[in-house]
Amino acid sequence: MNSRVLQTTITFLVVGGILLLALSGFFGSASRQFSSTMVNLQTWLATRFLGLQDFITAPRDIVTLRARNAELESQVSQLQAQVIELQQRVNETEILAALVDFSRANPESTYKAAAVIGRDPSPFLHYVIINRGSNDDIRRGMPVVTNQGLVGRIDAVIADAARVQLITDPASAVNVYLQNAVTDAVLEGSITGDVSLDMISQDSVVEPGDLILTSGLGGGYPPDLILGQVVTLRTLEFELFQQATVQPAVDFSRLEIVLVITNFRPVDIAPLQPQSSP
Repeated sequence: MNSRVLQTTITFLVVGGILLLALSGFFGSASRQFSSTMVNLQTWLATRFLGLQDFITAPRDIVTLRARNAELESQVSQLQAQVIELQQRVNETEILAALVDFSRANPESTYKAAAVIGRDPSPFLHYVIINRGSNDDIRRGMPVVTNQGLVGRIDAVIADAARVQLITDPASAVNVYLQNAVTDAVLEGSITGDVSLDMISQDSVVEPGDLILTSGLGGGYPPDLILGQVVTLRTLEFELFQQATVQPAVDFSRLEIVLVITNFRPVDIAPLQPQSSP
């Protein structure tokens, strides 16, 4: 009996103490502290878990990223190649359009278009190879032009290709006249690829910018084909003729498509020229 009374008393005191502590707010502060501790612990554990997960999955992600990067680089290379090809097509279309306009503006000649497929590797010779030959009725001596001006003339021919001697070649000499000065001269090439005028009369007044055209003398070229412009003039009193440096009308470093004048046949007048006596 006393034992039960004692147990009941102890239980009542414990419950009462708990109620008293709860009413005084002791459990609220302890609960908040416990919750804060648990949140911090969970945050720490989550951070370490994510770091461990990144460490485990990183090699696989790197392999995937490298593969994706290689795929993207391949796509970029393909797109760049397509852009270059399209740009080349645009350039060829523009060149062909300019050549068509040139041929229409000069209907007195018959033209055949040809692509430049090679260049002479020698630094001392200035020739290009075109993809037209005797099968296309191309003959030695035919002039070659672009819409910019005179390129040169056919020097050698095979069935499907021909060699063009450029006006910049050291063996090239073209009879010309200066449009503004109304005087004849000879345009010559050189080993360096520069062109110059010689045999200009000392009485002629030549100015920088004067236009140079073929004269037709000698029968090697038809008249009135543009070659370039005078840049500088050299005059010495003790020399018989003046000389001039020339800026060619054609950009020979960018020759891609040319026109061969097929209805012109050069005339060899060498047998008619007087020979000097021995």
